[in-house]
Amino acid sequence: MKQHRVTPVREIGASFCGPMPHIVVGITNAQTCLVFGGRLRALRNAGFQVTVLSSPGPMLDCLAHEEHVEVLRIPMERRIAPLADLRALCALWRHLRRIRPDAVEFSTPKAGLLGMLASVLAGVPRRVYFMRGLKLESATGLKRIILWLAEHTAAACAHVVLCNSPSLRKQAHALRIASMAKLHILGAGSSHGVDIEQFHPGPSNVRRRFGISVDGSQVVGYVGRLTRDKGIPELIAAFEQILLTMPQTFLLLVGWFDDAEDALDRELRQRIAHHPRVICTGYVADPAPCYRAMDLLVLPSRREGFPNVVLEASATGIPVVTTLSTGACDSVVDGETGLLVPPGNCEAIVAATSSLLRDPDKRRRMGEKARARVVELFRSHRLDHLTAAFYANLLRTNDLLTPRRLSSMDWDAPLR
Repeated sequence: MKQHRVTPVREIGASFCGPMPHIVVGITNAQTCLVFGGRLRALRNAGFQVTVLSSPGPMLDCLAHEEHVEVLRIPMERRIAPLADLRALCALWRHLRRIRPDAVEFSTPKAGLLGMLASVLAGVPRRVYFMRGLKLESATGLKRIILWLAEHTAAACAHVVLCNSPSLRKQAHALRIASMAKLHILGAGSSHGVDIEQFHPGPSNVRRRFGISVDGSQVVGYVGRLTRDKGIPELIAAFEQILLTMPQTFLLLVGWFDDAEDALDRELRQRIAHHPRVICTGYVADPAPCYRAMDLLVLPSRREGFPNVVLEASATGIPVVTTLSTGACDSVVDGETGLLVPPGNCEAIVAATSSLLRDPDKRRRMGEKARARVVELFRSHRLDHLTAAFYANLLRTNDLLTPRRLSSMDWDAPLR
């Protein structure tokens, strides 16, 4: 592995001459703002003017206040909605023509498609599509074809497609969404890494707060949206089997019922809400104390880009059971920092989770290795620096951004 001097972010910003370069970062729904804070701060500290574009929402307002960035509120539907999508495309084009940014970064399926199309029409000179995952992986039939066309079009409009993980890059190429020359990863992956000062081993009052006895009880945890694609049906079924042999176990669900296309049905929601051994917290702004209350995390996702909740759990020093699905498979070193199981396999979840619950020494060893891996590869400071250096390098080149030119650039290297 090449070693590079880590250029301080302020030095990256000092390398610019002339006006402050302007970047527009676009997403579909304001809830994605949850993962933006450090990334935007690093860009601002590196000397960029940053504008965030999203559908309206309280999380967008909170981001604007906390990170001191400009925001553009453009309504976009997460579902396929031709008339609303056309209106959003026109609004995106008008705003981009008006502010004339030096670069754009769009992510999430709808904003990725509409934002990249609008950027081409508006003549934005540096266009980046950030692929956070592939929704089409869990789709079938006509819907899968439409989602593939959307991803392919967004990638075709971009100069660079940043992928969240190595397996996502491999899958995007296998599905012929883009060439390998256009697909890139920053560092070892992840969109924003982990704040290892916030997420660390230690005591927590979460068990006491939710009435979980300190002695004798074990806690299996989950953090994220409560949807089908996250594997919640399999998790609930597996947990009920685990209770048959380990009746003192609790399931701590840290997340909310998301009304997306893969929303849970009403019957399963009711089972979760009334289950005596399942604790559902709803949305939690700071989940760090919740991780410290868990013995292990289970993330049975059917698809991912790169699940940051796994990295947060690992930084807290607990092992993780997750799946071999795209993205998730990169977040765990199987047998060392956690266990990987086939997606959708309830019995495999039961076996892996039960084996760790029965072996505290193994959990401790895995947790120690998991934290060490996050500290080495996925600290938020490192990912934020790579992001700032990537855009500095992208904006400093005056060459035509062809696939050959892009493939020759060293995106992991600090700006020199």
